[in-house]
Amino acid sequence: MDLTRITRTTLGLSYVLMGALTTPQPAAAQADAASRLNDLVNGTWLYTMSVFPEWATYNGYTAWDTEWTDYSPRGFAERNARFQQALRELGQVDRDRLPDRERLNYDVFKDFLTGMAELPPHDRALPGFHYGYTAISQMEGVHLNIPQILALMPHATIRDYENIITRLASIPELIDGAIATLDADREAGITLPRVILEDVPRQIADLIVNDPREAAIMAAFAEFPDRIPAGERQRLTTDANDVYSGFVLPALKKLLGYVTNVYLPAARSTIAMTDLPGGSDWYRYKVRIFTTTNLTPREIHEMGLEEVARIRTAMDSVIAASGFHGTFDDFVHFLKTDPGFYYTSREELLAGYRDIAKRADPELVKLFGTLPRLPYGVIAVPGYSERSQTAAYYQPGSPAAGRPGYFYANTYNLPARPKWEMEALTLHEAVPGHHLQLALALELEDVPDFRKYLLYNAYTEGWGLYAETLGYDMGFYEDPYSRFGQLAFQMWRAVRLVVDTGIHALGWSRQQAIDYFKEQSGRPEHDVTVEVDRYIAWPGQALGYMIGKLEIEKLRDRAMTRLGPRFDIREFHDQVLVNGGLPLNILETQIDAWIDRQLH
Repeated sequence: MDLTRITRTTLGLSYVLMGALTTPQPAAAQADAASRLNDLVNGTWLYTMSVFPEWATYNGYTAWDTEWTDYSPRGFAERNARFQQALRELGQVDRDRLPDRERLNYDVFKDFLTGMAELPPHDRALPGFHYGYTAISQMEGVHLNIPQILALMPHATIRDYENIITRLASIPELIDGAIATLDADREAGITLPRVILEDVPRQIADLIVNDPREAAIMAAFAEFPDRIPAGERQRLTTDANDVYSGFVLPALKKLLGYVTNVYLPAARSTIAMTDLPGGSDWYRYKVRIFTTTNLTPREIHEMGLEEVARIRTAMDSVIAASGFHGTFDDFVHFLKTDPGFYYTSREELLAGYRDIAKRADPELVKLFGTLPRLPYGVIAVPGYSERSQTAAYYQPGSPAAGRPGYFYANTYNLPARPKWEMEALTLHEAVPGHHLQLALALELEDVPDFRKYLLYNAYTEGWGLYAETLGYDMGFYEDPYSRFGQLAFQMWRAVRLVVDTGIHALGWSRQQAIDYFKEQSGRPEHDVTVEVDRYIAWPGQALGYMIGKLEIEKLRDRAMTRLGPRFDIREFHDQVLVNGGLPLNILETQIDAWIDRQLH
């Protein structure tokens, strides 16, 4: 970062950190609206990295590699106030005076701030949801952040290892903050559902190893780069072991005791967000944030039912074309039980995913004019979280940190990992799905940094789901079983629209959601249960996948209709990806503008 940029971002940061509102300026004073916007944008992003240091590490910002997010109620409240302050500052920038490119920055930044400020409907403060609902669950929280972030931290120099040790030493403060938040919400009658917390004590216990040499979170000290002298390796290892034994281990045991003996017994037996104070408003807010639309839960539920029916018809057609004689349930049973559809070792499963990825890479040029430079790898989901994780996920890389992207494949419970789902899963998580889209965003030029790292759920996951359908143009899904697998993944995401809204808005029970999911998708029992519990833990998050995919398809159909023979699929895809992550309403505006330019 050059000195000019440091000066500008520091200036912008002062707007946020000082908390000083400026008074509205006359029109003549706003001639430099773009400069004011850039100062505020850059400063707020720098502030964001400072208060979410794990995210900073994730993105390759090393200035906060010794710190953790403050999970205490005070930490949440202070961040919320700062982002609301920045939102008010943004309102004083004259958008009409901005050039088109800066208007896009303005609009995306406003949407970003609105989400970060946790502004519920009508700016009415509602308790609990931005506190305990992010502190701990089977899917996220401090106990899962610790090993993940420590594994991501740079470990090439002595300073890198000293940063790791400092971060290890501050784990007690991190855990104390999380416990304070969970306790405050618990005393207010606001907890996560007990059913999704039952695996959390085991997740924490898996991190508790008396010998630091055997602890997963100490993996960086098992092997040093050659550039670090032997004497320094010994010193760093001794210091790290002392910190682990004196600070980390007692803190993890404290968290385990609290969750097991205090929080879990007090957790509620209900599962819907609407069962909490102000829960109906909060669920509608979550739906808006995660879909970047104004769709209501009921509208989304009905949309889901329509998609489920459409995809089920397509699945029945594939079964008929395969020559199989029997019912849908018979076919699903065949796919689940025939040993030929399953690998017999974790290594074979992982090698199978890698083979698919290698076959996908050379096909990309047929569908995209611009491809990312950042590489990616295919590795196994870590053992400490594999039992509670879904089939796969993607972790973005960082050019700044010299880290590739990673497609994590779950190799736990091999009878739940059929071969016929692997092509669609790889295309979704790696290329042309998440890796291609997110790596291109990281490589954007001449945009504010925050634009490179935004992970709008509906856009990002919608693209991943859309990317699965591109497999037909890339030479995949050649047998009926893989085609059925691709449709099964589409069905999975359509069912989410029905189940998430059913649980959180329409009074569905957990068992009702599991039964519906199993009936419509034919997915293994383990995957269905994990998925339903995920929707309980993350209200609204699962809605973005299908809604985003349908929006991208709608925009493609619109472009094909309006452009006719001038339509180029490679150029369309480039236009969808050229601006990085966007709210769906802003994406629509950008694509419509591109179509108009093509016609004139």
